[in-house]
Amino acid sequence: MAQGGPSPSEVTDAVRAQGWRVVMGNADAFLLDPEASSEPTPRHLEMREWSRAQLGDERLDFIGTFSPTLEAGLGGGRTLLAFHGSPGSFDDIILPSIDEESHRTLLAGYDADVFAGGHVHVQWLRRLGASLYVNPGSVGLSYDHAQPEDDFRFDAWAAYALLKTDEGGATEIALRRVPFDHREVIETLRTSGMPHADTSTWRWEPRA
Repeated sequence: MAQGGPSPSEVTDAVRAQGWRVVMGNADAFLLDPEASSEPTPRHLEMREWSRAQLGDERLDFIGTFSPTLEAGLGGGRTLLAFHGSPGSFDDIILPSIDEESHRTLLAGYDADVFAGGHVHVQWLRRLGASLYVNPGSVGLSYDHAQPEDDFRFDAWAAYALLKTDEGGATEIALRRVPFDHREVIETLRTSGMPHADTSTWRWEPRA
């Protein structure tokens, strides 16, 4: 939610003001404990210290309330299970290219009508038997994985999913994207004081 971006305090305050329950992600856990990441680079550690200094103890305590999984009722006895990577680990990667058997293995032992995951910053949807799996994408850092590292660009849209159910058992999942001005992101990065911000601003520029 807050690690790696130029406005960690503002984002944290905006989320907290909504009163939402929040899933613990790998970057959230890294903010609380550097050993939550198996191989943090010096750059990641420097950015972590800057983020923690911006957040302060109260906001870090709020992040500490996040849960690895969250369950929500959808009515009619149906449930949604939310998590970051998989229900078993926020580091697990579930991309659209994953085969169905491997996907089912990562969800094995858990039961829900809708599984909602994140981590990979990509919107996608799949039916798994009687259940649905949805990744709503990323509000602040959407990107396509199939890019060369020397020309890796971020997408200037906020991606999310809207889920609706009715009393008859029908479930609607709409994947949505709201565009924003990449120039505002670049300006925020440049004025934030965040370490290494200047090394990633070009990734927000659209390809010519």
